[in-house]
Amino acid sequence: MTRFKWVDDYCGLEQEVDEIEFELERSKKELSRWLNVNDLGGYSLTPESRGAKVEEIIEGLEYKLAYKMNEMDDFKKSVSKFKGLDNQILYLRYIEQKSFDDIADQTGYAKGTIYNRHAALMKTIKYFSEIF
Repeated sequence: MTRFKWVDDYCGLEQEVDEIEFELERSKKELSRWLNVNDLGGYSLTPESRGAKVEEIIEGLEYKLAYKMNEMDDFKKSVSKFKGLDNQILYLRYIEQKSFDDIADQTGYAKGTIYNRHAALMKTIKYFSEIF
């Protein structure tokens, strides 16, 4: 299967979003522990310590997450510029990472039709990516 940079970029964004969400959840749990007097709340923090900066870290992660989610939405909007079946094929194949069998089942078209339409789309995308 031919892979284009935008597909790899989208997959990379998905991974980054997952990592940011994990780190954000971890930081929020840490903050709640620092705020809980019966847990870490009784300890003193130095200005340089991570614990003293947890709220700033959370704010930065939330900003970064929003930015990455907007980038993912931009990718989805680009794919949505294709209409009808072409849009469904691109979206299901590259955004939801479905197989041709799954796409055929979901759209009601024969697998051969999906495969041939996908091949034509790839030629079109390759042509335009070489021009621009």
